[in-house]
Amino acid sequence: MITHVLSDIEGTTTSIAFVHRSLFPYAASALEAFLAAHGDEPEVAAILADVPGDPLTTLREWMAADAKVTPLKALQGLIWAQGYADGALRGHLWPDVADELRAWHARGLHLAIYSSGSEQAQRLLFRHSEAGDLEPLFEGFFDTRMGAKREAQSYTRIAEAWGAAPASILFLSDVAEELDAARAAGLATCQLVRPEDGTLPSGRHPEAADFKAVNSLLAA
Repeated sequence: MITHVLSDIEGTTTSIAFVHRSLFPYAASALEAFLAAHGDEPEVAAILADVPGDPLTTLREWMAADAKVTPLKALQGLIWAQGYADGALRGHLWPDVADELRAWHARGLHLAIYSSGSEQAQRLLFRHSEAGDLEPLFEGFFDTRMGAKREAQSYTRIAEAWGAAPASILFLSDVAEELDAARAAGLATCQLVRPEDGTLPSGRHPEAADFKAVNSLLAA
C-alpha cells in the first residue's frame, strides 16, 4: 500500500521552461552582483570554499553546463531567495498539482520532494508558488546531498531518512532513468508524461498525464 509520495519538480510539478527560462537566467544575471554584495557572509563563503579555481568563472561554467553540483545549487537557492523576496519570481506549478497535493495531504498521505535543486530552492518554489504557500504540505525536501537521482542508493537513503519502507513510497518523475533507479531501490514508480514539456513515455513504468491520473495508482 502506498502511504508516501515522493515527487520530482522539473517536468513533474513544474514546467521545464520555468526552470530554464526564468530561474536559471535570473540566477545567472544576478550572480556577480550577489557575490559582490554577499560573498563575505559566512553562508556564502562556506559555499564558495567548495568551488574550485576562480569561483565566478567556475560557477558560470557550471551554470552553462547545468551541472548538478551541490555548491552551485546551494548558491542558486540563495539568489532565488532574493528574487522571491523581491517579488521578481513566483514558483510555477502545473494547474493539476496544487489541488492534488492538498487532497493527498488531507487523506493522510506523506509527501516529500526529491530534486537536484537545493533544499532551500525547493522550499522557496513551493512557499512562493502561484497557488499559494504549499510548503507545509511536505515532510521533507531531499536534494543531491542524498546522492545522484539516477543512483538506486539515493532512494534507499531517502527511505531510511523518511522512516518509510521503500515499497510504501511512490516516486513521481518525468525522467525514466531516475525512475529506474528508484525501482531498483524497491520504490513504486510513475512517469509523468506532460506533452507541454515534450516528455516521451519510456514504456518501463506506469504513466500519468497529470497528478489527477496518479490517483489510480494510489487507489491500488
